[in-house]
Amino acid sequence: MGLWGTFAALGWSTATYQNLWVCPRMSAMGSALILASLPFAIGIVMFGLGLSLTLDDFRRVGQYPKAAVVALLCQIMLLPVVCFALVLAFRLPAELAVGLLLVAASPGGPTANLFSHLFGGNVALNVTLTAINSVLAVVTLPIVVNLSAGFFLSGGAAIGLQFDKVMQVFVMVIVPVAAGMLVRGRAPEVARRLNLPVRVVSVVVLVGVIYAVLYSERENLVGYFVSVGLAALVFNVVSLVIGYGVPRLAGVEHRAATAAGFEIGIHNTALAITVALSPTLLNSAEIAIPGAVYGIVMFFTATGFGWLIRRRARTSLTS
Repeated sequence: MGLWGTFAALGWSTATYQNLWVCPRMSAMGSALILASLPFAIGIVMFGLGLSLTLDDFRRVGQYPKAAVVALLCQIMLLPVVCFALVLAFRLPAELAVGLLLVAASPGGPTANLFSHLFGGNVALNVTLTAINSVLAVVTLPIVVNLSAGFFLSGGAAIGLQFDKVMQVFVMVIVPVAAGMLVRGRAPEVARRLNLPVRVVSVVVLVGVIYAVLYSERENLVGYFVSVGLAALVFNVVSLVIGYGVPRLAGVEHRAATAAGFEIGIHNTALAITVALSPTLLNSAEIAIPGAVYGIVMFFTATGFGWLIRRRARTSLTS
C-alpha cells in the first residue's frame, strides 16, 4: 500500500469516526455492530497480512539470523518484563495493567512495514518478524495474559491455556493468515488486486475498534487517559528504543535495527482489543482501553522516532 493510499484510508476513517461522534444514536448502534463483528474484522486484518507473506518470509530468518533472533527475544521476553515494571511503577488499576500487558504480548502490526519503508528500514526483515511473531503469539499471548491476569485480577479472569481458548486465538490469527498466503500462492494476481482494498479495510478496522472501545467507555475516558495515557506513551517510546537500541548494541546494522524498532514498537492493537472485548476470552472493555490508547499514540511516536533515527543516520554518514 502506497503512502498516499494510506493517508487516504486514514482520512476516510477519520471522517467516518467524526461523523459517528456527532450522531450519538447512530454511534451507539455503530459501536454495537463493531463490537459484534470484531472476530470477523480481525480476520480481515490478518488475511491482509497473509496476502503480503510467502513461505520464503519464514525462511528468510536465515539471511538475518542475528537481527531476527535479537528482535524476537526483545519482543517475546524483554517487552513483557519491561511492561510489567512500568505498570507497577505507574500503579495502574488491575484491568488497565492487564490491558497494557496484553498490548506487550501482541505481535507487531502490519503498519510497522509501512513505517519501516518510509524511514529506510529493512522491510524484508519486518515482514519476516511479523510472520514469525504472529505464529508465536498463539502461544505467547495466552501465557503473558494468563500470568498477568492471575497476578492483578482477583477474579482470575484470563485467556488461560485451555485448548479451546488457544484454538480461538489460533483461529483469529493463523487461519486467516494462512488463507491470505494460500491466495497469494495460488492466485498472485488476485492477491495483488486485493492487497490495497484489504489494507484500507484494515486501517478502517483499527480506527473502528478504537472508536468502539472509546465510545463504550466514554463516561470514564478522562479517568482512563489520566490513568493509562502516560504509561502507554512511556511504554511505546521504550519499546521503540529497545527495538532499535538493543540490536544496535548487539552489532546489527542500522537498516535491520530500524526494522526491529518499528516491529517492536508498533503492535497489532486491533488484535489486542479483540482479545480483550471477545465475550469468550477476556470480555472486558476496561482491559481494551490501553490497546485503544496505544493504537492512537503509536502513530505519532513512530513518526517522531523514524525522523530522529533517519536524521541520526544522515549525521553519522556526513561526519
